[in-house]
Amino acid sequence: MKRNILAVMLSLILVLSVSTAWSEDKLTADQILKKVDEVENAPKDQTREIKMVLIDKGGKESLREMNMWQKGFDKRTAKFTAPADQKGIGFLSLPNDVMYLYLPAFKKTRRIAAHVKNGKFAGTDFTYEDMEAKKYSEKWNPELLKQEDSAYILQLMPKPETNTDYSKLVMWVNSNNFYIVKIEHYDHAGKLRKILTNEKIEQIKGYWIPTTSTMDDIQEGHKTKITLNNIKYDTGLSDEIFTERYLSR
Repeated sequence: MKRNILAVMLSLILVLSVSTAWSEDKLTADQILKKVDEVENAPKDQTREIKMVLIDKGGKESLREMNMWQKGFDKRTAKFTAPADQKGIGFLSLPNDVMYLYLPAFKKTRRIAAHVKNGKFAGTDFTYEDMEAKKYSEKWNPELLKQEDSAYILQLMPKPETNTDYSKLVMWVNSNNFYIVKIEHYDHAGKLRKILTNEKIEQIKGYWIPTTSTMDDIQEGHKTKITLNNIKYDTGLSDEIFTERYLSR
């Protein structure tokens, strides 16, 4: 009888120990989103060449090519190199929601006002808001909807001070490397507007990055496919690259 009681007690201790360990290992939504930011912005700086293929409802394709530079998590510059009618168009994202657009046809750099952040960037399916360098955890409050075998699914609601054109985001995060697999973007009416899918996530020089992605505008039946090439990390980019003067060169 004593042996049976002892066996039951040991079993209960074992179950409680496993449950406690599991609870300690279980990440909160805030922790997951902060890990996403850490992984996405892990390099000190990064450079990449980008090929963008725009596809309309009828399947017609048009090509854009650009170079992009990023320093830390809050500085980003992008400049188009092709086609000829887009060459030289530049975009600059700085801390505190400061963004600039350079239009070579007018030889002018203008600041992008907060109320036009939802405008399309050079005819692509990315808005200026989508293009900005940022940390999600600084702008959004996350909720863990569920955990699948290989992904966390988060719902992100904008913080009161966040200026955004989206009512919410639903984000799929790889549970092994914490890189974003997919993001659903919802408009202010609560309808699905766009889906960003990172289709080919690779580890290059120790950093995770999607070398192929698609932004699918569900409401307009248009999409932009992205391929990254010549990716470089931690090359010591100058702060000069992230200035209005550099944008107009």
